[in-house]
Amino acid sequence: MFDWAWAEAYERNGLSYYPKLVSAIPFTPITSSRLLTNHPDTKALIVNALSQIMRQNKMSSAHVLFPDDDSAEWFKQAGWMQRQGVQFRWQNLDYSDFDEFLSQLSHDKRKKIRQERKKVTDSGVICLQVKGGEITHEQWNFFYQCYENTYREHRSTPYLTREFFTTIGNSMPQNILLILAYLDEKPIAAALNIYDEVTLYGRYWGSMQYVPNLHFELCYYQAQIFCITEKIEFFEGGAQGEHKLARGFKARPTCSFHQIANPDFAAAIEDFVVQESKGLAAYANELDERAPFKSKD
Repeated sequence: MFDWAWAEAYERNGLSYYPKLVSAIPFTPITSSRLLTNHPDTKALIVNALSQIMRQNKMSSAHVLFPDDDSAEWFKQAGWMQRQGVQFRWQNLDYSDFDEFLSQLSHDKRKKIRQERKKVTDSGVICLQVKGGEITHEQWNFFYQCYENTYREHRSTPYLTREFFTTIGNSMPQNILLILAYLDEKPIAAALNIYDEVTLYGRYWGSMQYVPNLHFELCYYQAQIFCITEKIEFFEGGAQGEHKLARGFKARPTCSFHQIANPDFAAAIEDFVVQESKGLAAYANELDERAPFKSKD
């Protein structure tokens, strides 16, 4: 949920947007429960407590990102401002292999994917899928080099440490997939995924050497192949990226909920959200029209 424009508006008016209160999985745009209880009375208390914490600590706002349907309903009933969003998700319709998935796409899209993959193969790149328990110390080190490089290229600073990846590698290896690209027997790129029995989540990608279409191969096609092999139904590609549409992903709605402490800004932001939702509806229709799958007619 991107709210940089809200923060800039506060700054232009001599006010501070930070600190703000956020309920979400850190750095991870995954829809799931935000009210961790099965008791209705406790859920109501949690929703009210967020507003109280925001005001008691003089925070500008409170935000609940990517709630599931049940959590969303509680914030909606409490009168929180709802903002709509879109993510891209690929679904494995029990495909026997990657070619069967491609057969569901239009001729042009199918041809383009095959051309992209052929260019990667012709360049001499070999891709390797490594599950968590089989990832070596050297492979984790190389992945972290790629991770750091991605942030440097975007003039930013990595927020996760090398120790963090050691920790998840040791504590949840059954949920980790590392996809590596090798050229002349040397690693040149890596993509990290987290998965369970139902969904694979694409998380981080980085490369130490440019090869045309390698990003698509490592981040999308190899992950789709893994889902097909492991009988995983969904592949969540994360926020943004209309290029995912041409690779079999479909747009799906997401939402977030917000409370703004300053009443003037609350009114202005609510008006913005209403206008934004109208544009988002048109955008969603446009994405549906651009779907890469064959016509069912």
